[in-house]
Amino acid sequence: MRSYGQYCSIARALDVVGDRWTLLIVRELLIQGPCRFTDLKNGLPGIAANLLSTRLRELEQAELIERDEAPPPIATTLYRLTEAGHALEPALKAVGLWGMRYMSTVDRQDTFLPQWLAYAPAWFTVDADPEAPPAVVQLDVGDAHAVMEISGGRVETRVGRADSPDLVLNGPANAVLGLLMGVIDLDVATQIGLTATGRRDVLGRLRPIAEIQEPTAHAS
Repeated sequence: MRSYGQYCSIARALDVVGDRWTLLIVRELLIQGPCRFTDLKNGLPGIAANLLSTRLRELEQAELIERDEAPPPIATTLYRLTEAGHALEPALKAVGLWGMRYMSTVDRQDTFLPQWLAYAPAWFTVDADPEAPPAVVQLDVGDAHAVMEISGGRVETRVGRADSPDLVLNGPANAVLGLLMGVIDLDVATQIGLTATGRRDVLGRLRPIAEIQEPTAHAS
């Protein structure tokens, strides 16, 4: 493992997780849970199998992941995060929030998978009206489908479809996620292809976490 050779916690962290693909492997294990090699490769479009094997070996050596040999009928190796690996979740959320400023456009070559549609609202939005009745929002981006369940101050998500959602948001990824993350408003989202069907008032309950985080005070 290469090292910056600096006695600095940021440099030491990047010694371990700074290589390309490493944090995205952690992302997949956080949102999917224990994964087979094939599950990870499918969740990381563009990664070569030999590079994924190398990164998994490095993460195992750094004690961020561990292997489980699943018994029949699965009978395969599962990769899971260790406690140290799970401790990276706040860092990934912070990076994701920072990266929202670059999410206004979608390149034609960009891949978009259902699990990414599912995790983003759960990580980056909150229920602003905990006393309101539960509500369900269906999110559809091409072949990616996810469900948001809003209740009691919490936003929970899963891949799939809802039977009777209160609201359906359908459109390109930058329109659906841009609206939910507070990057754009409903008018702009509609202009770039969003269709909102059902109770639009439900959107008023969703508050992007970035809006409620207070700026850090700096000593003068």
